[in-house]
Amino acid sequence: MSGIGTGYDLSVSTFSPDGRVFQTDYAQKAVDNSGTAVGIKCKDGVVLGVEKTILSKMLVEGSNRRTYAVDRHAGVAVAGVAADGRQAVNRCISEAQQYKSFYGDLIPGHVLAERLATFIHVFTLYWYVRPMGASLLVAVKDKDGPQLYLVDPSGTGLRYFGTAVGKGRQAAKTEIERLDLSSLTCRQGVTEVAKILHSVHDEEKPFELELSWVCDESDNEFRRVPADLVAEATAAAKAALADSDMDD
Repeated sequence: MSGIGTGYDLSVSTFSPDGRVFQTDYAQKAVDNSGTAVGIKCKDGVVLGVEKTILSKMLVEGSNRRTYAVDRHAGVAVAGVAADGRQAVNRCISEAQQYKSFYGDLIPGHVLAERLATFIHVFTLYWYVRPMGASLLVAVKDKDGPQLYLVDPSGTGLRYFGTAVGKGRQAAKTEIERLDLSSLTCRQGVTEVAKILHSVHDEEKPFELELSWVCDESDNEFRRVPADLVAEATAAAKAALADSDMDD
């Protein structure tokens, strides 16, 4: 790398004169260049959606998953380097199991997010490792109700009503801010997330829509959205996109 980062981007443990850790910035770039992932907290749960570009016609549908259940009441969506995200998912599963084994209860959302953030932050502290090139949207529904968190490659974990990461994050966030999330059900939220992901997809390559939720309709368990509902949401999203094109 040349330019301002020269000499300060060789190790994750080195700060630049203006207080930046360049390798963490590069890891964030890996996330910013990946497919868009969206999460919204509705009145009865949380919906996660991911845009997965189909890289080959020979790719089996449903492979290269980007949403994972980490406990009965919690799941995550991964944006960025899939392999890095998978390691973070495994850590989430381990933390959830250890918490339940020790305390005899499901891990609270804020505890899961904090432990995941701590795990990812460790990879920004030592020269012999590199930062994780993945951000994770964490969806939980526990005693405190539905919760949505975002953990980024720097190890920062924040709670949101709705957010997005990936290539189309800016346009997606604009669309999310227009939604009345306090009155939106997860069934309605599935359609809205599908519309957002279709509207921000600007590549010629086809993509697969992966949707998961934790809500009343899923018996408060993190599950993939049923295929028939995904098909309905996809049809509504394509219709809305076609109407928008006609208006333009």
